[in-house]
Amino acid sequence: MLTSQISTELLTTQFDMRVLLVEDEPDLGAAIKRTLNQQKYLVDWVMDGNEAWAYLENSSAQYTVAILDWMLPGITGLELCKRLRLKANPLPVLMLTARDRTEDKVTGLDAGADDYLVKPFGMVELLARLRALQRRSPQFQPQQLTVGNLTLDYGNNTVVRKNTIDKQQSIPLTNKEFQLLEYFMKHPNQIVTTEQIRNQIWEVNAESSSNVVAAQIRLLRSKLTNSDCANSIETLHGMGYRFHLTNESE
Repeated sequence: MLTSQISTELLTTQFDMRVLLVEDEPDLGAAIKRTLNQQKYLVDWVMDGNEAWAYLENSSAQYTVAILDWMLPGITGLELCKRLRLKANPLPVLMLTARDRTEDKVTGLDAGADDYLVKPFGMVELLARLRALQRRSPQFQPQQLTVGNLTLDYGNNTVVRKNTIDKQQSIPLTNKEFQLLEYFMKHPNQIVTTEQIRNQIWEVNAESSSNVVAAQIRLLRSKLTNSDCANSIETLHGMGYRFHLTNESE
């Protein structure tokens, strides 16, 4: 059975964490995005509530958490949160605001926010609150992901190939190679398109043409081939790519 070949060990990580940041203060938004990128989060940053709602309604990217400023051009962060909850969307929401009165906090939480951070705040506290939200999120991520004889280790950006019972080989990966292999391993034996890959592991406004995706796949495939994992990523011309499970006995 396919499910028997996939196992996880439940501990936290930032990989595959995609954040929708809605903040109209340019300096603060840039600082938050830079901090989150340094922690390996993917961040889509918008400065307008209407644009944010379009992302939430239409984006094919799956967000792990939303960081919403209360006061925004167009739709307010409070209204965005209410709309999410009316649609029964469980996306964790961290509300940012200069409003520090108890009644304001109650209003934000009653609108559906999961946490509330008053400006000004330190980036260390922001990161701590995001980690807390992740731990409560249904999208909580594992420390390791094992598919067939490959195990991703989120702690050190490596994939380990188990050759025999007593022998295994560690393959170092770049951040993008790690995210790409993670995506394939979460969709084993499935055809995934270039657009699906681009939407999930590149930020919305990033330069990520189909050639960029293909180039990353070539680099990843080369590392796997050099470690005796040849043919694990199949190119299906006109369709996309497919990751093949490998067995311990191979």
